[in-house]
Amino acid sequence: MLVYGGAGQSEHAVQELRELAISAGASPVDILVSKREAPDPRFFIGKGKLGELAAMVAAHEAELVIFNNPLSPSQERNLEKELNVRVLDRTGLILDIFAQRAQSYEGKLQVELAQLKHLSTRLVRGWTHLERQKGGIGLRGPGETQLETDKRLIGKRISQIQKRLEKVDKQRGQGRRARRRSEIPVVGLVGYTNAGKSTLINALTGANVYAADQLFATLDPTLKRCMIGPHQPVVLADTVGFVRDLPHELVAAFRSTLQETVEADLLLHVVDASDEQMAETIDEVDRVIEEIGADEVPQIRVMNKIDRLEDVFPHVEKNESGHISQVWLSSQAKLGLGLLTDCLRDRFCGSTIVRDLQLGPTDGEIRASLYRVATILRDEKDEQGGWSMRVEGPPESLRFLDVRFGSMLDVREAAQDAGVHAA
Repeated sequence: MLVYGGAGQSEHAVQELRELAISAGASPVDILVSKREAPDPRFFIGKGKLGELAAMVAAHEAELVIFNNPLSPSQERNLEKELNVRVLDRTGLILDIFAQRAQSYEGKLQVELAQLKHLSTRLVRGWTHLERQKGGIGLRGPGETQLETDKRLIGKRISQIQKRLEKVDKQRGQGRRARRRSEIPVVGLVGYTNAGKSTLINALTGANVYAADQLFATLDPTLKRCMIGPHQPVVLADTVGFVRDLPHELVAAFRSTLQETVEADLLLHVVDASDEQMAETIDEVDRVIEEIGADEVPQIRVMNKIDRLEDVFPHVEKNESGHISQVWLSSQAKLGLGLLTDCLRDRFCGSTIVRDLQLGPTDGEIRASLYRVATILRDEKDEQGGWSMRVEGPPESLRFLDVRFGSMLDVREAAQDAGVHAA
C-alpha cells in the first residue's frame, strides 16, 4: 500500500513514489491520496482517511504501508498499532533502497551511518513491553536501562563509522591532490536519479558501469578516465542520483562522496529531456548542488534521451555571453556524443603548442613523460647520446613538466620563439 499526502499532489510525484517502492522490491497494490493543510499529530492522516486506509489494507491483505512523507516515531507506532502492519516513511524507503544497492566499502559505511542515525530516534518501538511501569519503587521495568544501552551501542557504532569514513575521505583527498598535481581536469556528473548519468559515462569511456531504467540503479561513486583529445584526459566523476525531498541524513552521510562534485572543474548536469516534469527536477538538483556548496562550479546541462522526442536533433546551445550552456544528445542511442566531447575539448584543451627540445643523455625521465603527455613529432638520437625532439601538446601539460623538472624553457617564451601554434 502506498500513501501520498500533500496539499499539492501531482501525478508525477505519485508515480515517483510507486517507482521508489518498486525499486525497493515492493509490489504496490493500491494507492491512497490524502490532502491536508497540516498533518495530524497522531496519525499524519485524518481519522477518516485512516479508516479508509485500514479497509484497503484488509481488502488487499497488504503487508506494508509506505508513506511518501516523513513520519515521526510516534506517528509510525500509532499507525502500526491501528493497521496491524509495518509502516515505512519516505526516508526509510530510500534508506532501504540504498542499503540494497551499496556495493563498495565506502558506500556501505555511508548507508549504515544514515540508517543508524534514522534508527536512533525509533528505538522505543522494539522495547514497548519493557517501558517503565507505574507504581513507584520496586515496580519499574528495565525498559529505560535497555534503551539507554541500545543508544550507547548505536552511538559507539556511529562514532566508529565516522572515523572509518574520515580515513576513506583522506584517501579520496590524496587522489584529488594527485589529479590536481598532474593537472587532469575533473568533470562531475550530477542529475536526477534515472536521468542517464551511468549510461553517459559508459558511452563516453567504453566502461561497463551498471545502468538500468530504475531509480537509484547505481549508488557507489564512479571515477573514469576519458580522453577528449590527444594526450588530454579528463576524469568523469559520477555521483549518487538526486531525488525530490532527498532525506537530509543521506545528504550528510554522502557528503564525502559529493566532495568530488564540490571540487570538480566542471559539472555536467544530466537532464532527462523527455521528462514532463523536467523543470521541477532541474530545480531539485540545483537545490542539492547549492546545499553541498557546489553552486559556484561552472555547469553545462546535458539534455539526454532526445531519441524519445520528435523533431529534436543533437545540437549545442550557447548563452548570451557566448558560452556553451546546453548540449542535446542521447547517450543510449549514441547521438551527439561528439558534440559533448568537442565542448570538453574546447574548454580544457584550447590551443596546442609545438616545441623543439634538446635533451641530454640523463634526461630519459623527461623524454618518457613527454611521450605520456604530448604528441611526438620528431625524436632523433644525437651524437652526444641525447635526443633532439619536436613535440606538440596542450600548454598545461608541458608547463607541468617545466614545474616538475625545472630544466625546460618557459612554455610561453618557447612558443613565441618557435612561432608555431596549432588550433
